[in-house]
Amino acid sequence: MQKKWVVKTAGDAETGTFSQALGVSTITSRILLCRGIASIENGRQFLAPALSTMTDPFLLKGMQTAVERVLLARKSSETVCIYGDYDVDGITGTALLVSFLRQVGLVCNYFIPNRFDDGYGLNEEALQRIIDSGATLIMSVDCGITAIKEAEFCQHAGVDLIILDHHAPKENIPYAAAVVNPLQPGCTYPFKMLAGVGVAFNLLVALRSRLRQEGFFTSGDEPDLRDWLDLVALGTIADVVPLVGQNRIYAFCGLQKLENSHRVGISALKKVAGIKDTVNCGQVGFRLAPRLNAAGRMESAVPGVDLLLSSNADECSIIADELDAANAERQAIERSILEEAVAMVDGGGSYPACKSIVLSSSDWHQGVIGIVASRLVERYYRPTILFAIDEQGNAKGSGRSIPGFHLLEALTSCSEFLERFGGHRYAAGVGLKMENIDRFSANFEAAALQILGDSELVPILDIDADVCPVEVDLALAKELQRIEPFGAGNPEPTLMMRGVTVVERRIVGDGHLKLRVSVAGQIFNAIAFRQAECSTDGLLDIAFFPECNLWNNSTTLQLRIKAIRKAEA
Repeated sequence: MQKKWVVKTAGDAETGTFSQALGVSTITSRILLCRGIASIENGRQFLAPALSTMTDPFLLKGMQTAVERVLLARKSSETVCIYGDYDVDGITGTALLVSFLRQVGLVCNYFIPNRFDDGYGLNEEALQRIIDSGATLIMSVDCGITAIKEAEFCQHAGVDLIILDHHAPKENIPYAAAVVNPLQPGCTYPFKMLAGVGVAFNLLVALRSRLRQEGFFTSGDEPDLRDWLDLVALGTIADVVPLVGQNRIYAFCGLQKLENSHRVGISALKKVAGIKDTVNCGQVGFRLAPRLNAAGRMESAVPGVDLLLSSNADECSIIADELDAANAERQAIERSILEEAVAMVDGGGSYPACKSIVLSSSDWHQGVIGIVASRLVERYYRPTILFAIDEQGNAKGSGRSIPGFHLLEALTSCSEFLERFGGHRYAAGVGLKMENIDRFSANFEAAALQILGDSELVPILDIDADVCPVEVDLALAKELQRIEPFGAGNPEPTLMMRGVTVVERRIVGDGHLKLRVSVAGQIFNAIAFRQAECSTDGLLDIAFFPECNLWNNSTTLQLRIKAIRKAEA
């Protein structure tokens, strides 16, 4: 879709002050200011993330109580069970807790619900199986904050429950031995956007601190918490939480650990994903995370945890191959569903007049429809919900949204047709009976009509800086690497140059444009991926990212073009 280009602005005086104080270009300082870096000290911390600046984990409400309960479990030789979610955040949070608790002397097992048999979150039948296995302390990670009935079930069964979660709570908080969630009322922890694995890591920091105080580490065997940062980075990046504040520290330091992880399972996963050297956010998001996620989407997420916990190279190689195969199967199913969904939208007659998209089929795989919903949002820029209908007529849906449309609030307004729903502004899960889909769809469209006008249905291309050709060089490309890791909340910068002329054009690879462009007497090499059909005649404006291109041991500047338009005054 054609996008509206919006150039961010920052004051020249502030930009100059930042540039001088931080020793960076005015372009970089402008980018930092526009991203809410409000002080020079914050700028220094942003450009050089350090574990030493982590926030005290005991500021998290419930942390003190949680640590005390875990210490009691250790002293009493209780069996602890970690109850994790089936996505990458839950998988990594589970592996992190199990491996650390075992290392400091606790008996610890884990349970990951099956998406299709157990559903999302805590489940009474699953909890009973865990209790029957001998666990007297259950710790949820990346789920549990809305589990009111399940927490009561644990209480009546005489088993303590610790909830470690990061999702938004509802009106009531479950009654549990401890609830640790930065979003719960009364929590003074200043950073509210942790992933589930980030909450779990804070428990590790707090627990190690208490164990140290009690003199537990007397033989030089104190765990180095940096050894768990590979898992923290993997789950944090995969869960698409904003990579700012605490999350930026975890991602920055954790990516370094991922490059040289001591975990045999991560090495095996990197091998099947084709990752050899540096690990960046893109590789986590598009190579590692999908493979870990695939097992949970297609069947069971247990192999993902087994992979991260195992120290047996042969076992890890087998599991990694299985995850790779499951991911390939997931991709094939996803492509098939996407083709069907696109045909339904294009042939349905309601687009582009409609403000939302709701589709359903009894042939669709429940574990994949969320990904396809995201693809449809990218293609049509409409709030989208897809339903997979089972043999009993139950429709399980997954929704994705756009800026300006709060998906969870819209679902709340349509809740009379829903049996269950939950989520947040941009993503949600929904359950209803098949016979109610049409009525729900009509009400959802009515909610979209109230909120979304034509202007809200045009995607925005945020431009971080409108630059002159003389400002763009290899030094700038290297400097912008200091803003990495890029991801949610800290996207890769997009710069714009006006009045560009293409002096050489050729198509390479699978529909990519290799260009040489001229502007103000300067020539730049450029690449525009998957834009072979784009017109490059006349004067153009380009949106791009300047990158370092390494070829034959030589590093040169290359503009990676994100969008092209006819030049505007």
